[in-house]
Amino acid sequence: MKPQADDEADDSRREFLLQALSLGLLAGGSGWQTQALAGVLGELPGKLPQGRSIFSMQGEVLVNGRPASRDTPIGPEDHVKTGKGASLVAVVGQDALILRGDSELKLDAGRAARQFFRLVSGAMLTVFGRRERELSVYTPTATIGIRGTGVYFEADPEKTYVCTCYGRVQIEAGDDPAVREEIVARHHDAPRYVLAKPQNGRRIVPASFQWHTDLELMTLEALVGREVPFKLEAGQYKGPRREY
Repeated sequence: MKPQADDEADDSRREFLLQALSLGLLAGGSGWQTQALAGVLGELPGKLPQGRSIFSMQGEVLVNGRPASRDTPIGPEDHVKTGKGASLVAVVGQDALILRGDSELKLDAGRAARQFFRLVSGAMLTVFGRRERELSVYTPTATIGIRGTGVYFEADPEKTYVCTCYGRVQIEAGDDPAVREEIVARHHDAPRYVLAKPQNGRRIVPASFQWHTDLELMTLEALVGREVPFKLEAGQYKGPRREY
């Protein structure tokens, strides 16, 4: 007979699958990222066992310069890179992330006085646990202050894309903290670009919703034993709730 904890994990994963199927999100029609979440039918999302960091990975993934495997731990001060076409779904402490291909992420989330993720390049979807001290996400053009929320980032030398999927963030231009905007979002309400050079005198400008899904957020929260703070009815979610 399986232990009760295993039965509860199976029930949680079964509920997740049934919800995904009812929403039609496993067929690809709503942007379900099958490559980023490889093998979802073989291992449905649930809280990862203690000591395990990687839920799934594809292609070339390096942790501190060494090729990663499913058993590779990722600590709060590690350096992660993905190759072209690769992907990583992982947990770091109370946070969970999807790192897209051609991405580089440097972590310094272990210090009590100063915690940050530095997205050097590429794209990352992350759900952050609540914390007493603010965590910062640095990109080449922006600094984003976070306490506990879900956020999608894309970073290159010219601009940073930030979608606050839910929660509160403080967005600043990386080289000018006086250029800032506070975003409070319930459901992808206010995507933004943070530009290296002003556009019509502005550094932080509205953007459209792009390249991440609610099912991915559900998956990440499940990996750290939480749930997304919104409910979906079948067929409800096709994009952001408002136009920007």
